[in-house]
Amino acid sequence: MKKKINIDIVSDIACPWCFVGKRRLEEAIKSLDKYDLNINWHPFQLDPNIPQEGADKEEYMANKFGSVERYEMLAENLISAGDGVGISFDFKSAKTIPNTMKMHQLLHVASKEGFADSLKERLFKANFEEVLDLTQDATLVNIMKEFDWTEEYTLSVINDQEIAYWVTQEIRNYQQMGVTGVPFFIFNNKYAFSGAQPPQVFIDTIKDVSQKMEVAKAESCDIDDPNC
Repeated sequence: MKKKINIDIVSDIACPWCFVGKRRLEEAIKSLDKYDLNINWHPFQLDPNIPQEGADKEEYMANKFGSVERYEMLAENLISAGDGVGISFDFKSAKTIPNTMKMHQLLHVASKEGFADSLKERLFKANFEEVLDLTQDATLVNIMKEFDWTEEYTLSVINDQEIAYWVTQEIRNYQQMGVTGVPFFIFNNKYAFSGAQPPQVFIDTIKDVSQKMEVAKAESCDIDDPNC
């Protein structure tokens, strides 16, 4: 029987390293077929103060990194990392930086409906490769039509303040746990690391977690064990 390992991933659609981290994990999974890996996505907002209409990209990046030139230098590193995992980052076409709350609301419901992983990939591609205007509800509606959601259903989800509340609470919970940067990976609720680590790090971590599970089982008491 395959050993089950839960992987909780805290990330933000606005984070390019989260996209790279997702692809590197997927590369690692190709070598981990003897494990039953259960992946759960969780929200994070690198900047919840971005207005719903988005922020001007050049002004925002200049304020965040000190200058547009420094941002462009960092972008080159990301482009190189993306090339290694099949991502074609386009950092030049974007004019605005979106607030990601509505996207997290979509992912919150998609998780309950069983397609959060596919939607996460789609939103990453929309943001970083296709450079769609994710500040527009119409853009989100069109994306969700690919998952057989009606316009009415999508709008009801992104305008639902109760869903927004629960997304915000989940973000706060991870912040209280000490998560300040993403991507952040948690294995079986016990072991964690941050950053878009190389595939081998994922492989080694999952194998290590599996071995520690075996040790824990060997040292535990079973309700049917007469000697314990």
